[in-house]
Amino acid sequence: MQTTLKQNYKEVTLLVVDDDDIDAIALERALRKLRLLNTVHRARDGQEALDLLRAGAIPAPFIILLDLNMPRMGGLEFLQVLRTDPLLTHAVVFVLTTSKSDEDLVAAYREHVAGYVLKQHMDRDFLEVIGLIEHYWRLVELPVTKE
Repeated sequence: MQTTLKQNYKEVTLLVVDDDDIDAIALERALRKLRLLNTVHRARDGQEALDLLRAGAIPAPFIILLDLNMPRMGGLEFLQVLRTDPLLTHAVVFVLTTSKSDEDLVAAYREHVAGYVLKQHMDRDFLEVIGLIEHYWRLVELPVTKE
């Protein structure tokens, strides 16, 4: 059984795109608390995230955890650019945001996000949210592009 578990383990890199230091630190703590040792990279806005992704600094497969409200390039603009880039369009993105706006929710799903989670729910059920994302990457096959 132990061998099967190890064979089923999938290493996934996480890219946290969030300008809020407290939220980013809380996310990393939750990952450690769940004993998830995935590599975590952080960008403070959408433009920095695009720069990292285009430079190949984020190893595939990866999951992006995206805030919407950021300076310079916000999350929705990031998603629009990401989905038009042929090398990045396949990226799996979960939105983690304070925005309760129906317009933001619809706009995010229009850009094919895997999920939209309100940070207010993360205060109450933070470990469950991280656990959900962890189960997601263990169960699904993520794209690994070969350049």
